[in-house]
Amino acid sequence: MNARVKQNVAVISSDPVQALRLPQLRLRPLRDEDEAAFTAGHRAMAAEGFTFGLGYEPGKPWRTYLKEQEDHRHGRNLPARHVPATFLVAEVAGEIVGRTSIRFRLNDFLAEQGGHIGYGVLPQHRRRGYATEILRQSLIIARAAGIDRALVTCDQENVGSRAVIESCGGVLDSIVTVDGKHSVLRFWIN
Repeated sequence: MNARVKQNVAVISSDPVQALRLPQLRLRPLRDEDEAAFTAGHRAMAAEGFTFGLGYEPGKPWRTYLKEQEDHRHGRNLPARHVPATFLVAEVAGEIVGRTSIRFRLNDFLAEQGGHIGYGVLPQHRRRGYATEILRQSLIIARAAGIDRALVTCDQENVGSRAVIESCGGVLDSIVTVDGKHSVLRFWIN
């Protein structure tokens, strides 16, 4: 075994976080060929009450949805109460494992309970460190877009998401009650 291979083996075996990142997760825009995987993910998350495909409705032509996402990234043709945002899927070894939405500014709703970044991991891919990596990479993109201080929120009962946000530097700012039903934790990440 050459020195380079030995070095890589040592890093992988001594760094469990690095081992979780192999194969590497990357964020990318949706593509034409993602329709089947995306719609399956959308259905799986809908069963849990989570919207995977923001603005997606079953039966909507795929190319129309892709065009809408591109428009939203550039702030064009935004639905009422929406802000410019980029929607990216998280891919590992060619498979969609989650998604993120990075909002480039806050409106009243986002400032209270939605935040700059919303992310999710598909059920079959959870507990592998993907949520942390999705948020970490989303923060890099947000900073590159001029967001120096990002608001990230989660439902109070979502202990996994809270741990992810805190591991990425989130500091609890406040707790808001939405419609008298559930509480949302608001974190700022510098």
